[in-house]
Amino acid sequence: MKIAVVPGSFDPVTLGHVDIIRRASVLFDKVIVAAMINAEKQYHFTAEERIAFLEDAVKDIPNASVEYSEDMLYRFVTDHGACAIVKGIRNGKDSEYEMWMAEYNREHAPTCDTLLLPADKSLAEVSSTAIKQMAKDGQDITALVTPMVAAALSK
Repeated sequence: MKIAVVPGSFDPVTLGHVDIIRRASVLFDKVIVAAMINAEKQYHFTAEERIAFLEDAVKDIPNASVEYSEDMLYRFVTDHGACAIVKGIRNGKDSEYEMWMAEYNREHAPTCDTLLLPADKSLAEVSSTAIKQMAKDGQDITALVTPMVAAALSK
């Protein structure tokens, strides 16, 4: 069984994330969406809220599941027998960072490779940070996030 991990902080999950997860689900037998902790980030939503958003977002993707981890990604993929880490890239800045991370993770988990998927052009400018700012500014975000996330950000 080919297992892929789609990691991220998902604060909150966007339709850009869901697109990458859905595309990975076609390529792999099982996709684990790993809600991770990034010590450099301040979170708007709790881990429990982020997991609930993710579970709602992937409920119609039968081979996708959601897990939470505070561990290093390379340990997570090794512990779960994953052969791939799948990440979306929106631009050159993302690509440069993700290439560096791919090298780091491959050094520590040599049986797991990283697959970088370019963002769908209609979602290429979508980021969790931008979504939160747009919601704060009162802009309509309903075409960029799930209804559950939109409702949470409108509060």
